[in-house]
Amino acid sequence: MLLFFHLIPMMGALALTPHANREDLTLRIGYVDLSLILVWWLYLYILVVIPWQFVVPNSFSFRWSYGHLIEAECIVLAIGFAALLIHARGTWRTVYCNLFAASALLALEMVIRARAIAPGSSYSGTSVNLLRIVAFLWYGTAGLVACRLRPERQAPPEHAPQRNAWPARIAMLTVISIPLTTLWTLHSHSNQLLVRNFRAEVSQLTLIVAAVLLFCRRHLVDTDRVRLLKAAHESLENLKRFQAQMVRAEKMVSLGQLAAGAAHEINNPLTGILGYSDLLADDPALDIRHRTSASKIRDLARRINAIVTSLLSFARRVPMEKSELDLNLVISNALSLNHFDLRRKAIKIETVFDQELPHVQGDPSQMLQLFFNLTSNAFDSLEECGGGNLIVRTASQDGKVMVEFSDSGRGIQSPERVFDPFFTTKPAGKGTGLGLSICYGIVHEHGGRIECFNRPGGGAAFLVEFPAGVSKLPSPAPERPPTFASQTN
Repeated sequence: MLLFFHLIPMMGALALTPHANREDLTLRIGYVDLSLILVWWLYLYILVVIPWQFVVPNSFSFRWSYGHLIEAECIVLAIGFAALLIHARGTWRTVYCNLFAASALLALEMVIRARAIAPGSSYSGTSVNLLRIVAFLWYGTAGLVACRLRPERQAPPEHAPQRNAWPARIAMLTVISIPLTTLWTLHSHSNQLLVRNFRAEVSQLTLIVAAVLLFCRRHLVDTDRVRLLKAAHESLENLKRFQAQMVRAEKMVSLGQLAAGAAHEINNPLTGILGYSDLLADDPALDIRHRTSASKIRDLARRINAIVTSLLSFARRVPMEKSELDLNLVISNALSLNHFDLRRKAIKIETVFDQELPHVQGDPSQMLQLFFNLTSNAFDSLEECGGGNLIVRTASQDGKVMVEFSDSGRGIQSPERVFDPFFTTKPAGKGTGLGLSICYGIVHEHGGRIECFNRPGGGAAFLVEFPAGVSKLPSPAPERPPTFASQTN
């Protein structure tokens, strides 16, 4: 029995394909395959050999059944090593070549021994035993060669499946063969009644064990497929988000180029207008009425020049002047710049500022523009629904400074598109769709992140994150505009 079962672990090693890179799941499935192989060969041994050894003792039938069964086992092992020898490369071919030669020699010895069995006699000559001894020594030599070579696992070839299907097919054939063998046993007229009953009981018990192992194997495969499906879904979502960011970035680049071109074309004649208006406004030969008109033209031209400078800043043609900023103070200034009659519009503002908020590195004018646009957007949303509350929070966590603008309005229909240039949900003439896209560009220019989402209780929220600056200084409580003080209370 020991001579028969010592080959089964080697069959399990074949199912694991030790030369190939394998995952943990493949290894676990390989253990289940090993268990199925062990159960199946144990079943064959009990079915074929044990009845003639214990149920109805018969020396010749025992030796004949055992000889042919171990002969089949050795042939199967030799075929398995031959298959691995064909698919292996490099030093693994040397290892498998030695193992195949040893298994083929042992199979030859078992074939000769099985054919030498005659009724009433048994042949076990010294030459046959010598083949067995040489085969065992060759197995040991193969192990020493593998230990010396230490072959590395090889990657699968291109366009090759990650896992072989033949272990699963063999496992299914193993389970199917058990009831077929039972039917053959029950309808065989050559077997005695005790032998048939014994084999039927063994087949039923083995079928239950094999079904449990097959269920475990299927469970492992299904669990891995669910994991792969979740990973594929997450990868697809990440790819979609990355693609949306790339499209948005391309739109911002195109819009910046358009703004830079327009600002350049406007700036050329505007320089002449400013120069001539300065000359006219300072010319003493003109009367006071003409100098006043020239002064108004100069003021309007300077205003246009400020707009052109903003366009160039949006196109990133104007270098940023970064400094340490207190975002609490910047947000308070942005709120005070909105000239709205908040009482008449029933809009209330609440600020929840972190007084220990770290400073951030940023351009003061761009930061003010960012929070001014976010505040204006929230006011427009609240005005559409007849008023509401706007809550502005600041906090810090894990080296990040976070600012949240949340309103109690109707929310946003497409939060994922609000940062696209020229996308707006406002009526015609009310908005251009550039305010939030400018905010997106400013935040990313400062190495931050901005996102928009609808709150579960209603309304929209904008979350802005910036990396904290070098210093972390306590910021004084910002002076709130008198317009908001009474309303917040």
